[in-house]
Amino acid sequence: MQASTNRLVVGGKPLRSRLFLGTGRYPSPTVMRQALDASGAHVITFAIRRVNLDGVEDDSVLRHLADRDLVFLPNTSGAADAEEAVRIARLAREAGLGDWIKVEISAHPRSLMPDPLETLRATERLVAEGFVALPYTSDDPMLCKRLEEAGAAAVMPGGSPIGTGLGLLNPYNLGWIAEEAKVPVIIDAGLGSAADAAQAMELGADGILVNTPVARARDPVAMARAMMLAIEAGRLSRLAGRIPRKRYATASSAPEGRLFAAPDAAAGGRHAGAVEGGGR
Repeated sequence: MQASTNRLVVGGKPLRSRLFLGTGRYPSPTVMRQALDASGAHVITFAIRRVNLDGVEDDSVLRHLADRDLVFLPNTSGAADAEEAVRIARLAREAGLGDWIKVEISAHPRSLMPDPLETLRATERLVAEGFVALPYTSDDPMLCKRLEEAGAAAVMPGGSPIGTGLGLLNPYNLGWIAEEAKVPVIIDAGLGSAADAAQAMELGADGILVNTPVARARDPVAMARAMMLAIEAGRLSRLAGRIPRKRYATASSAPEGRLFAAPDAAAGGRHAGAVEGGGR
């Protein structure tokens, strides 16, 4: 199979797309549906606290998506600690929303940065209860490793604080996380444009999750498509292998008397095989 068509697998489930899309803050349900179509996303996320769990089929958001073949990734946004996150996840499963759960526990109301200790505790408990847990976390490589060891189906480090559009503030850490992880790495939060999505994929991420940069764009449908194309371009660039950065210039023409450059002259970084494998 060609690397460009290799599917992302999360929790044993092959996904059609590496773009996860949020459902909040769109101008209207119609625009949300159009953006979803343009994005090609297979996984959608939504805050459980905003869903009518007594009548999921009549929920103001989900009823517009009932005819779609989608994977629901409800999130525990608003949870203050592990106990509350686990309770919210159980309610969602009982309401028929499935066993995938995005663990989201914010420690500070202004930064909305994830609480590392409570996130780890919640992940351990949810995995033990049979949930497919995808924890939203900071860009701490060791915390991501601990979440992986706890049984997380994927880790979701933020590029920057939720909704800021600041992009990837710490590319070094995100690249390290992607290099070390044995589970998929989904960059979640803080992206602002397609350029950020491409950069995340070039760093080795397996996918991205976006909401605000699409929903609040001047043209959400166009931005959704841009994100889809950026993920494809960034992944292909990663697999192709970029040239190494150099301090001084190098002529692009071949040395005198030689038609083509030496075989290894244009090779840089790891080849495709170095980022494949592990079900990612």
